Amino acid sequence: MTLKILKGIDERINPLHTALILIDMQRDLVYDNYLCDKAGRDLSATRNVIPNMQRLVSRARSVGVTICHVGFWSLPENGSDSAAWLQQRRRSTYSSDSLCIAGTPGAEFIDELRPERNEIVIHKHRYSAFKGTDLDMILRARSIKTVITAGVSTNVCVESTLRDAFETGYYVVIPSDATASWNMELHKSTLETVKHRFGYVANTAEIINHWEK
Repeated sequence: MTLKILKGIDERINPLHTALILIDMQRDLVYDNYLCDKAGRDLSATRNVIPNMQRLVSRARSVGVTICHVGFWSLPENGSDSAAWLQQRRRSTYSSDSLCIAGTPGAEFIDELRPERNEIVIHKHRYSAFKGTDLDMILRARSIKTVITAGVSTNVCVESTLRDAFETGYYVVIPSDATASWNMELHKSTLETVKHRFGYVANTAEIINHWEK
């Protein structure tokens, strides 16, 4: 069997078969006076990447890239939690099992990156956007070959999603300046891991430049 491999970045992020996945850009995780802010998480890095994410979304919409908004979606009264998941969530850094409860204001996407009509919206109960969701089926229905994963946090939900994407058969690209973590050293570690094992690390300007060509 001979497989056709997409060798260069131009081939990989061709708008015809590329999806831009925006991960966990929700009020509880980004805005002041919501849960992560109240827990003491430094949100400056997260907020700093919003303009680049907006640039990516704007260009993606203009060239026909599929856009998918992924949000963490915890069911009330721990309805989506296993004991193991719940135990770990309660001891995680700057986190809790009360983040982004379904139907609450904190679970809503931030105003700066609000989904438009006909864009994909995925609610997930775990770190990866592929676990227990319809994302893979929806992307395959649209003949998607490459996913660009942006958002927060780089070393947790973004990395979990891109690892699952790669192991499910997608090409993976991560925009280094459109992802962020509460610990930017962990962010850098993820970028190095992706570079060596999973996909292509680019920046916003590079991705947009390839789309403009």
